[in-house]
Amino acid sequence: MTHDPRLTTHDSYASLRHPSFRWLIISLMTMTVATQLRGVVVAWQVYAITHDPLSLGLIGLAEALPFIAVALVAGHVADRMDRRRIVLGSLVLTFACALALLLLTLRGARHPFHSAWPFYAVIFVSGIARSFLMPARTALAAELVPRELYANASAWRTSSFQFAAVTGPALGGVLYAVVGPAGAYTVDVCLMLAALAAMRLVLAPARTRTPLRHSVIHGLAEGIAFLRSQPVLLGAMALDLFSVLFGGAVALLPIFASDVLHVGPEGLGALRAAPAAGAVVMSLWLAHRPPMQRAGRSLLLSVAVFGAAMLGFALSRNFALSLGLLALSGMVDTVSVVVRSTLLQVFTPDALLGRVSAVNAVFIGSSNEIGAFESGLLARLLGTIPSVLVGGTLTLATVALTAWKAPALRRLGEMK
Repeated sequence: MTHDPRLTTHDSYASLRHPSFRWLIISLMTMTVATQLRGVVVAWQVYAITHDPLSLGLIGLAEALPFIAVALVAGHVADRMDRRRIVLGSLVLTFACALALLLLTLRGARHPFHSAWPFYAVIFVSGIARSFLMPARTALAAELVPRELYANASAWRTSSFQFAAVTGPALGGVLYAVVGPAGAYTVDVCLMLAALAAMRLVLAPARTRTPLRHSVIHGLAEGIAFLRSQPVLLGAMALDLFSVLFGGAVALLPIFASDVLHVGPEGLGALRAAPAAGAVVMSLWLAHRPPMQRAGRSLLLSVAVFGAAMLGFALSRNFALSLGLLALSGMVDTVSVVVRSTLLQVFTPDALLGRVSAVNAVFIGSSNEIGAFESGLLARLLGTIPSVLVGGTLTLATVALTAWKAPALRRLGEMK
């Protein structure tokens, strides 16, 4: 019997042997813990003020609108300027948002809020910061490891992000219950300082930057034209956009925790952490395996299971079962994330990576945040449970349509 040499020579930790990549991972993890913690606290505060499911959707909309408006320009900037400095500047602005939420909460302790608009305003600013952060950090990560390690690096970035996404919501729920929102935001501020300190230790190699010969619009047109010429990459991004747009129930978790499962803020933290817990398991498994041999089929199957998990979650009245279904959704979503992010780096030249990453960020950001708004709006119109059922069904329909319309993606083998 012959053995595939990749099974014996694969170095699961190859990308982590690069010091700057390790510091990038540490910065990513600490920032993600902070922002995920913040998300739980903000959602609970806003729902406590309004008792309106639409208000939870407006949290997503408040972040998505500036994100979408600025992200393509941010991608152009990431291809023309020092990506490390862009990331640092974005982290500074995100830190300022954490500090603003802390000050708002301290003020609210003396003068109770009657409106959630101050929180929406801070979230709006954080959306601008994230629009610059995501394309610059994605492109920067590709500079820190050799091309042959892109898949391994993507798996480790995903696992690190998801590990932090487990810790952040659980920590946020516990802190909210034990020390209150002000104490939780204090931890948020400290974590953002740690993320900034780690990013300052990242040393990116010198690269040749394209001169500013063309306008921003021309530069963005180049990135979009390139993406249109890559049906596999475009199909993967479109699949993610519509599946998460329709299938996300995360925005409604405060309602499930409060009114359906009756588990309080601690339970909300666990529900928010469950998808990331499943994602950590899957991403660590992927990081220790050679590259996928049938990536396209794996991508489509993972999104289909995600939609089915959302249907099951909508019907569940058992807290443990709900946690398990959310964990399953996180596991299969990780397959989609790893495939899409690896394709992005493998298919895209460095000179276009910032702009194409920005388009990808718009797809991801709009699907998550606009999906949150869609979930909140449908929950108000149809009710919480029916809205999640409709979303899961539309996710399954999206998979079927993509498999039919994007045969190149369906037949995709190893990513290299």
